[in-house]
Amino acid sequence: MAVESVILAAGQGTRMKSARPKVLQSLGGRSLLAHVLDNQARPVSQQIHVVVGHGGDQVRAAFAQEPALHWVDQAEQLGTGHALAQALPAIDDEAVVLVLYGDVPLVNPADLQALCECAADGQLAVLTVLAADPSGYGRILRRDEAVVGIVEHKDASAAQLAIDEINTGLLAAPAARLKHWVAQLGNDNSQGEYYLTDCVALAAAQGVPIRAIRAAAELEVAGVNDRRQLAALERALQSRQAAGLMRDGLQLLDPARFDLRGELTFGRDCCIDVNAVLEGRVELGDEVSIGAHCLLRNVRIANGCRIEAHSVLDGAELGPGCQVGPFARLRPGTRLAGGAKVGNFVEIKNTQVGQGSKISHLSYVGDAQIGVDVNIGAGTITCNYDGVNKHLTRIDDGAFIGSNTALVAPVTVGANATIGAGSVITKPAPPGKLSLTRARQSCVDAWRRPSKKES
Repeated sequence: MAVESVILAAGQGTRMKSARPKVLQSLGGRSLLAHVLDNQARPVSQQIHVVVGHGGDQVRAAFAQEPALHWVDQAEQLGTGHALAQALPAIDDEAVVLVLYGDVPLVNPADLQALCECAADGQLAVLTVLAADPSGYGRILRRDEAVVGIVEHKDASAAQLAIDEINTGLLAAPAARLKHWVAQLGNDNSQGEYYLTDCVALAAAQGVPIRAIRAAAELEVAGVNDRRQLAALERALQSRQAAGLMRDGLQLLDPARFDLRGELTFGRDCCIDVNAVLEGRVELGDEVSIGAHCLLRNVRIANGCRIEAHSVLDGAELGPGCQVGPFARLRPGTRLAGGAKVGNFVEIKNTQVGQGSKISHLSYVGDAQIGVDVNIGAGTITCNYDGVNKHLTRIDDGAFIGSNTALVAPVTVGANATIGAGSVITKPAPPGKLSLTRARQSCVDAWRRPSKKES
């Protein structure tokens, strides 16, 4: 049977105290809803329906590049049963319906597959978990181990409140049966809402087999209602990711202090120190070392590179054997050829640095092309912006740039040229020559240092 997933994503999330809908809050660099789509719905579904309400336009806009999604509006939030009812008319009676939640991001895909398989056999399948503190959750009611219903916390008796097996809200059922049950739901309860969980009692009354699939851990089925819960799931996700990376051979000096907010590929014998944050797509070759407190965003780093502590690399590409940092910043468009060195307090933007070239400390180089074996001294800057346009600085192979030099673009420094320290270069510097614009030094023999006057 085909599976059609319905993701309930209409909640406002008032406890988040945010202008963004709850399902667009970020977890591991992606929205909560993106996690549900990519890790839960897509692996098992032929069609995905997303029910939106509060901030629905924002949610749609965030996924505008995904035309395959079927969007459903829930104008009034009258409970989970009412939300599902908005999506059911578009679902084939012969399909299996899998109900997911846009704020429950860490569900094990294997559990969802098990739910769908049970539903394909004509059963109603619900996902449950044993809770250390079941307060606030619906309790699973059993008779001789068979599931016969779910009672919401506010409607439960004292005996029912003692039950520690709770409903997660996730379920799967044959579409035709689910449509029949949803049509019978009432709102005669303390909340005045249409509870999807009441379908369990309706199924039991009709003799439909009910199967409970139990999740392994509470965090796998935890939802997000406030910032505290979001932070708890962030740590759970990062712990899960770190464990998987280490199984694949990555050395993390402290996996509890590592954050991956995107995708990471790596070669052999790579090591990452504490408090590194990786965002977007990060590719590491063999024997790459990342120092403490580094931020890597959308970078490719080749074999044998060493990134020292407190460095920020964003949109950069490094050839083999490069050294960067500490306290260096490589901005988008930076390309370092093999063996290049970028030292402490150096910022580079939209620049190609040739093989073996060095920018060792305290410099800014932007919109430049730097050749092979160039040495750029401390305090050098490329004056690339005239207030309107960016201009190119070209430094050819073997050039030596003295400290505290300003290269006013557009300008070219020829091969093997030398620029004297403290120069402001506004015209082409010829190959193999010394160019400098230093003012003549003078000495005033009669000068005396001022002294403090006595009172």
